[in-house]
Amino acid sequence: MFVDFSPVSLVHILLLAAALVLLAPSAVFLSECFAALLPPSQKLKRSAYSPKIAVLVPAHNEAMGIQPVLESLSAQVQMPNRLVVIADNCTDQTAQIARSTGVTVIERQDTERRGKGYALDYGLKFLAADPPDVVIVVDADCEVQPGTLDRIAESALLTGRPTQAVYLMELPAHPKPKDAVSALAFLVKNWVRPQGLHRLGLPGILTGTGMAFPWSVIQSVSLASGNIVEDMQLSMDLAIAGYPTIFCPETRVIGLLPQQDQAAKSQRTRWEHGHLQTMRAQVPPLLKAAIQQKRFDLLAIALDLSIPPLSLLIMLWLAVTFAAVMAGFLTQFWLPTGLMVLEGAMLLAAILVAWVRFGRADLPASTLLAVPFYVLWKIPLYVAFLVKPQTKWVRTERDRIDAVKIDAAQSESDLA
Repeated sequence: MFVDFSPVSLVHILLLAAALVLLAPSAVFLSECFAALLPPSQKLKRSAYSPKIAVLVPAHNEAMGIQPVLESLSAQVQMPNRLVVIADNCTDQTAQIARSTGVTVIERQDTERRGKGYALDYGLKFLAADPPDVVIVVDADCEVQPGTLDRIAESALLTGRPTQAVYLMELPAHPKPKDAVSALAFLVKNWVRPQGLHRLGLPGILTGTGMAFPWSVIQSVSLASGNIVEDMQLSMDLAIAGYPTIFCPETRVIGLLPQQDQAAKSQRTRWEHGHLQTMRAQVPPLLKAAIQQKRFDLLAIALDLSIPPLSLLIMLWLAVTFAAVMAGFLTQFWLPTGLMVLEGAMLLAAILVAWVRFGRADLPASTLLAVPFYVLWKIPLYVAFLVKPQTKWVRTERDRIDAVKIDAAQSESDLA
């Protein structure tokens, strides 16, 4: 039997393979966004027992904005619960300012082992002398909506699994168009997609702040690492160990997008390089564990993790679509083009649904028009990943703020 391996046939095979590879994340992305529209499942029953909580706040040179964050948290963390700040490798007044708010402060100095994972490990060792029922992690640059800590703590206690709050980004005081697109991408990743998985009864992924863990669970894994996206790695480790993450939609944690271009670039580089590295390293083990343990939840996590950052997914779609159209005109082989049109419709439908249902109130329609420019802005970031990926934790420079605004009056039905 003769097999044609002419250059034209190889081009056809490569284009068809590329189209099929992109079909999987596009379909999963569409499914998650549309599943977010499903009615909520039965809410977790409330417990008569109030868990003993310890809130850990890792902080590295956060003197500029940590005081209002701690004052807000202190109002929500009442005795016998504890609020502990880990002043990690600080060279500013973070520890002194934190102590002035009346919270417990522990200091760590280790210039060789840097990163949030090491700080949290230090905090857990401090708590071990009098362990709580539930440990909650909140970043030092976030505001937590009242009621959120109680909800995620109760969920973690009742289910025995880590619980993630809704973590969103607020626009800076003078936003640029790319800031609005970044906020939309963040909303899709941290609210819409996790809510879709939650509506389907599937686990999600930890997003770095607003995370609650039963004490026995957080003690079962190692946090002491310099992983630049330690939350994603922790999600994988806990899921494989039998503790997949629960998403809690009736909550809200708010961060602030950096105003400075360099700070925004640094933040996105750390997040997205870390995402891609974790995707490359963890999807195969998750698939293997899903087969060995016969667990559909691990398969769902692997499929969710296989979706690259939204801007990269759009960038890849544009590149393959352009190549497929060119090949179609030159060779009349249109199957890859047809698949790419289908995938483009999937991505567009998912983004529109996410914006209309979840983002329209805060993000104008012009946000969607700025998406192409945002994708162009991200090209150097992905080129850098191919040339020299970021592997070390680097703190994002903060803007000077008094506090992050939160609409605490928003009803639970709105959040759900």
